Amino acid sequence: MITQKIAPDVTTIPDSDGGRDWPVLVAERVSTAQAVRDTLTLARRGLLRMRHTPQQLFDVIIVPVVFTIMFANIFGGAIAGDVSAYLPELVPGVLVSVAITSSVVTGVQLREDIDSGVFDRLVSMPISRMAPLAGSLTADILRYVIATTMSLVVGLVMGYRPGSIVGTAAGIVLVIFAAFAMSWIFALMGVIMSKASAVQGISMLILMPLTFTSNAFVPTSTMPGWLQAIADVNPVSHLVSSFRSLANDGEITAHVGWTLLGATAIIAVAAPLALRAYLRRV
Repeated sequence: MITQKIAPDVTTIPDSDGGRDWPVLVAERVSTAQAVRDTLTLARRGLLRMRHTPQQLFDVIIVPVVFTIMFANIFGGAIAGDVSAYLPELVPGVLVSVAITSSVVTGVQLREDIDSGVFDRLVSMPISRMAPLAGSLTADILRYVIATTMSLVVGLVMGYRPGSIVGTAAGIVLVIFAAFAMSWIFALMGVIMSKASAVQGISMLILMPLTFTSNAFVPTSTMPGWLQAIADVNPVSHLVSSFRSLANDGEITAHVGWTLLGATAIIAVAAPLALRAYLRRV
């Protein structure tokens, strides 16, 4: 794959009137290896930003603790009879919801970088044009790792015991992949929308119904018939069911296949759209 540079070399062409030479930008191409290096360099920038502003990780560190403790004690007795019996259902639901919700930050921070002029500065640098966007999304993978790890750790402290260690690890990888796929949707929104607050507001308007009309916190059998039909085809339900089957039973079910298919389809559609919208800006 060949990628165009943001800032090509500069040459000069003599003025026809005999005046001072004026610069002309000459387009260059960079190799795939160079594009990957540029992406990783800008991903490191994103990681350093998290290091210097750790409050950006508030949602993936504190929210899993609050959600798990609160939902376990509120819904545990009503749904499963007691808290310990509810944890095998709750912990996967919290883990998925926190990871998916944290992908919204990708679009919000992308919009903030554009508004603050950071991306305008990157335009003048001799790097791959796609590197700023791809680097930002790559750095946010750390957020998903922290979100899933914190959710699992809180569950373990409260008494959750997964049935398969290998299955749990595979489930975490699957959730991270799904969150990364979702981040491309919010990256697209970050590029085309005019304000970071609009990105956050609309993103949450999309994710809240998806999360709470799924099987993340309650069995779909307790829902009205029309809502149960929606919940059964909800992609969040497939992701939660995938993690439950992998972690609790060590089994690969059809939900895993549907989740992989859905996440791949999202990347295949949203990634080119986000890159096209972004490249129009630069």
